[in-house]
Amino acid sequence: MQYTNPVIPGFHPDPSICRVGDDYYLVTSTFEYFPGVPVFHSKDLVHWQQIGHCLTTPEQLPLGNAWSSGGIFAPTIRYHDGWFYMVTTNVSGNGNFYVKTQHPEGPWSDPIFVKQDGIDPSLLFDDDGRVYFQSSRTGEEGHCIYQCEIDIETGEMLTESRYIWRGTGGAHPEAPHLYKINGHYYLMIAEGGTEYGHMETIARSSQPYGPYESCPHNPILTNRSMDSSIQATGHADLIEAHDGSWWAVFLGIRPVAYPKGHHLGREVYLAPVTWTADGWPVIGNDTHIEPLMEAPQLPQVTWPERHVRDDFDEPRLGLDWTFLRNPAEGSWSLLERPGNLVLHGHEAALSNEKTAPAFVGRRLSHFACRIETEIDYEPLNSGDEAGLTVYMNERHHYDLGLTTLEGRRVAVFRKTVGSLSVEHTAECPEGPVVLKIQAFPKKFTASIHTAQSGEIELGWGETHLLSTEVAGGFTGVFAAMYAVSETGQGAPAAFDWFDYEPAE
Repeated sequence: MQYTNPVIPGFHPDPSICRVGDDYYLVTSTFEYFPGVPVFHSKDLVHWQQIGHCLTTPEQLPLGNAWSSGGIFAPTIRYHDGWFYMVTTNVSGNGNFYVKTQHPEGPWSDPIFVKQDGIDPSLLFDDDGRVYFQSSRTGEEGHCIYQCEIDIETGEMLTESRYIWRGTGGAHPEAPHLYKINGHYYLMIAEGGTEYGHMETIARSSQPYGPYESCPHNPILTNRSMDSSIQATGHADLIEAHDGSWWAVFLGIRPVAYPKGHHLGREVYLAPVTWTADGWPVIGNDTHIEPLMEAPQLPQVTWPERHVRDDFDEPRLGLDWTFLRNPAEGSWSLLERPGNLVLHGHEAALSNEKTAPAFVGRRLSHFACRIETEIDYEPLNSGDEAGLTVYMNERHHYDLGLTTLEGRRVAVFRKTVGSLSVEHTAECPEGPVVLKIQAFPKKFTASIHTAQSGEIELGWGETHLLSTEVAGGFTGVFAAMYAVSETGQGAPAAFDWFDYEPAE
């Protein structure tokens, strides 16, 4: 039996995993998006279902100062003595902290802060009751991996931060995870930057603070310099399955076109782990990852498919819906017009920095898909607009919306790429309008449909111009409904339904 990589497609970077019996739980980074740190559940390591978020309140996750690709960096999830712990960094907030719960679907506790700085924190619960905290930081030994012991109840540092390893010489040693396996401490890190030279390396010691001996087979995971559809593999976490086999989850990308560009973001991949005769792990097929690999020998448990259409007739949004930063009070509602998602635009626009526009979106998780919604909206003033966007960041997004032009309602397709902005408009009769964005591997097309005029095409834009290689940052494209009003006095935008239909 084979499975297909990635096992969780779309923008889900920096995966971390833990096991409780025959249940597996996984978390990923979320950066400037809210709620933060989705929690996934699996029985077989291949099929995953989102069950909640770790950070669901502004007190847990303040994003008011979060720049694009700021906010929440790489999380780690661990289970110990009946409790789940998720530790992460808010780089735009108060730094390193963790939350805990006995129920992974939530709710999770208030943040408990740790004074050791840096990013990509991790935890090891040792057999003697000590808890070790690792992060990638700059100290007396330069930028490398440091560790301290903490009080898990309070987050207090019980020791000073100590250097433990700098890796094998690759740039940006980060994403440390410390494991105790067969009496040895194994320290696994990512090197090379989360780019095309990404790789995973490992070292071991008989003591938690080292000295650490580098694996002679490093790197133990990399697809660098390979002619593969999967690139930039790294930032891994190890897990022993309940049948005794070993596996790794890690991030990777799927570039399209030439020059290479990836717009879906960094995704979650899975690969088997083998152990050499001298006691070192190797991930994948001799460190390499393929789109099709042999599945774990675990009973397969699949989850219900996500419905194509969301009719917005539930009292709360589904778990895959996301806001851009902490949503402004009153900017959205499921109750104001039952059966509709209503957005109230305000001064924050999609092209503003560090703001929270009226924005409700989901990750683009397929190269080819249909994104469609019906909107009932009459813009009142110049600067009022609502519609659909495929959004990478405030400088790179394509918007299909309704707005005013010389007092008339028109449909507009706007392409914002850096400092450049191009618009195509079409007359739009009164009444509800269906907005449609069709995604293909190399382009997005935009059209509208009304009862009076039928379908009208407004244009297209290259996916490459929304890729990380052009737009920068660490995130991926979102498909979102949005509304904006320069005066803050605009009419509400009512979205009757939203379709997301993969075409692959």
